[in-house]
Amino acid sequence: MGEFIDKAKGVANEAIGKVKQQSSNPATRDQGAAQEIKGKAQKAIGGVKGALGNKL
Repeated sequence: MGEFIDKAKGVANEAIGKVKQQSSNPATRDQGAAQEIKGKAQKAIGGVKGALGNKL
């Protein structure tokens, strides 16, 4: 179950990060880049949890 939650949060963070990167404010662009990276990491964690199944 955690796999799907992590992947969903990852997709959301990636999307929000990409939107923030379109801002004219440099600080917001930096936050967007960091949030997109966070989203990618969350999706990867979800994938690992899915691969391991109930072994966690």
